[in-house]
Amino acid sequence: MDLPVDEWKSYVLQKWSLLPKSIQVTISTAETLSDIFLHSSSLLQPEDEMFLKRLSRGYLVGKDPNAPLFYREEGNKKFQKKDYMGATVLYSKGVSHSRPNSEDISLCYANRSAALFHLGQYETCLKDIVRAQTHGYPERLQPKLLLRKAECLVTLGRPHEASQTISDLESNFAAKPTLAASQFQVLQRTLCRLKVKVQEKENLTETSPAALTKAFEDMDLREENEQISSTSSSVSLCTDPLKGRCLVATKDILPGELLVKEDAFVSVLNPGEMPPWHRGLESKWDTRATNGDLYCHRCLKHTLAPVPCDGCSYAKYCSQECLQQAWDLYHSIECSLGGLLLTLGVFCHIALRSTLLARFEEAGKVINKLCGEITNRDTCLPESKNLAQILSYDLGGESKNKGKTVETPIPGCDINGKYESNYNAVFSLLPHTGNHSPVHKFLCALSVSALCRQLEAARLQAFTTGLRSSKLKAAAAPVLYPELNIWGVAMLRHMLQLQCNAQAITTIQQTGSEKKNLITNSRQVRLATGLFPVVSLLNHSCSPNTSVSFISTVATVRASQQIKKGQEILHCYGPHESRMGVAERRQKLRSQYFFDCNCPPCEREKQRPSQGPGREAFCCHRCRALLQGDDVLSCGSTSCTESVSRDHLVSQLQDLQQQVGMARKLLRNGELERAIQLLLGCRHAAESFLLAEHSVVGGIEDDLAQAYAALGDWEKSAAHLQKSLRVVEVRHGPTSVEMGHELFKLAQIFFNGFAIPEALNTIQQAEKVLLVHYGPWNDEIQELQKMKSCLLDLPPILVGPNQ
Repeated sequence: MDLPVDEWKSYVLQKWSLLPKSIQVTISTAETLSDIFLHSSSLLQPEDEMFLKRLSRGYLVGKDPNAPLFYREEGNKKFQKKDYMGATVLYSKGVSHSRPNSEDISLCYANRSAALFHLGQYETCLKDIVRAQTHGYPERLQPKLLLRKAECLVTLGRPHEASQTISDLESNFAAKPTLAASQFQVLQRTLCRLKVKVQEKENLTETSPAALTKAFEDMDLREENEQISSTSSSVSLCTDPLKGRCLVATKDILPGELLVKEDAFVSVLNPGEMPPWHRGLESKWDTRATNGDLYCHRCLKHTLAPVPCDGCSYAKYCSQECLQQAWDLYHSIECSLGGLLLTLGVFCHIALRSTLLARFEEAGKVINKLCGEITNRDTCLPESKNLAQILSYDLGGESKNKGKTVETPIPGCDINGKYESNYNAVFSLLPHTGNHSPVHKFLCALSVSALCRQLEAARLQAFTTGLRSSKLKAAAAPVLYPELNIWGVAMLRHMLQLQCNAQAITTIQQTGSEKKNLITNSRQVRLATGLFPVVSLLNHSCSPNTSVSFISTVATVRASQQIKKGQEILHCYGPHESRMGVAERRQKLRSQYFFDCNCPPCEREKQRPSQGPGREAFCCHRCRALLQGDDVLSCGSTSCTESVSRDHLVSQLQDLQQQVGMARKLLRNGELERAIQLLLGCRHAAESFLLAEHSVVGGIEDDLAQAYAALGDWEKSAAHLQKSLRVVEVRHGPTSVEMGHELFKLAQIFFNGFAIPEALNTIQQAEKVLLVHYGPWNDEIQELQKMKSCLLDLPPILVGPNQ
């Protein structure tokens, strides 16, 4: 996903292995990114480009004229089964493959409006009705569409507009009586019913909908930092001889305080599971819903009614405004390269988009400050918005400085010492050129070279087309390749930067069965990848003091615990002490981020005997004491002589996990009784050799809670979830975000089981924890507040005397 597809990686690896040793050495020992790129680019042959093109053609990102009918018919099947969400996704796919101002696109929009109406999305339904009409919805079908519009307007409390729509509809019938007598009678009855509804609504006072910007208002920083954009005044930018740049607290910070609110400089939606159509799919048209179908490709907002790009079927947006902004900023270049970008991976896509966005900044001074060296072939350039000029300097030697003094004391800051979330700051992020393996640098450089060749070909084609249309046959084609070489070096720098500086943009997705009474499960999923210059200043700790979350493309960093004045503000890069042992954490950090972690948890654990995380250890089946040792484990109790081989216990654990997986499949399929019996057996087996705090034990209890909730047995469900909650508390801590999500589920169980005092108490606990990590406008917090409001509105005798 981040790097190119496996076929291209294997192809490049083979090409590298066949290169003469001298060329391998030349690339491996190249001192600058310019040299790496130019040497690698010279090795890209036409057959390499043809292989890459064949891979790219596997992704259906163009508009297939036969696809709209297929998706419309598949959507109709879902609609008839009352699966309106599934129908909406399929109609959206049909819209994406349709040409503008065609009957195909108008019919898909109209059908999607019907599904949205049944989902209660009336405002969005109205927008789709307008879109259908704009794109030439057939006259013969207009009455049905206008009736739906009137229904929406009535439901939304806009009776005057509804009345006008009904009048237009009646006038239409009078002028063109094309309906059969039976259809006309049905229509008349519907109109009469709507008129009554309109009269009822007109007697009520209209209220305007609440503003939807509250979440972002809450996210406003109390006091802006004058030194670092997008941060609070509680934070200062410092440098450390070992760690480099870091953020430090300028005063005591309380849990939940918002420290950073930064919009991504660049972000690219992760395509999710989007294999080429020839990989085992029954049809070349994929009916599965992916991230690309459900989220805006520019702002990342969830959308049920995406608006597609006019030129391709892949890019989709939440509105016409987002579509236009994306087109103006980057998609006009990217549109024809969709299949290639999916083949080359998200990092290559971000690298291209970063250079495209740099065109809109006064970035000429970026290189003057950051690249102390000017090569012999370059001259000092004035400040300019032309990336070709900006990047004419040697981009490879971030640590080299031949006679020219870098004025800025901290990399990434402007001449006044301010660090802003812009291309200057992005460029200052280290690519760690010397730490990457030679074959990885060759893969990145060759991928970027292939992308540059396609950019050159696309621009040359556009230029040639322009010549033909203007009849300027004698004009010479522009020299494009020297400029694209410079773009290539910039993109290579960004692609190498991303391994250490890319930020996964995540969202909380609700999961669960469609069965009634099943409590909501939530999971954090990676939605996109972005570059956040300010967030990138945060150093790692395996036990961080901050929590990072996202709304759209905006990252928020909140203090997850009290931070003292002068203490460093730290973020976890992934390996957390609650999820893996010190050896595994350090190995992961060394391989991806090129440093050995010496945070306090790592230092503490290094001094203990090497036996892995205690919570995940095995226990004695006789006395429940901790088993200790390497290949053969012995009971830690002095009064017990039990011993067992590690291999036997590992095999036992794998068998147990397989049984749990089977139970979860039964649970998903609605076979609740069978799932419960299997899970109870798994729990009994786990008690014989796993500690009570083991993650597998907690997972079994959570699954049992889900199963009993699906049966409506709220008391048993709560009992099992409380056991799962204890495991989560031991593993992650009482104030962790994981604890907040579990408390949210427990509150749902108590609420549905009408255990009012317990529900109110758990809601309070869940709110307290989740507020620290997300702020008040998180979806789960909003749901908790609705539950609390509902319970507090009950008669006092039901709530209880102590509440």
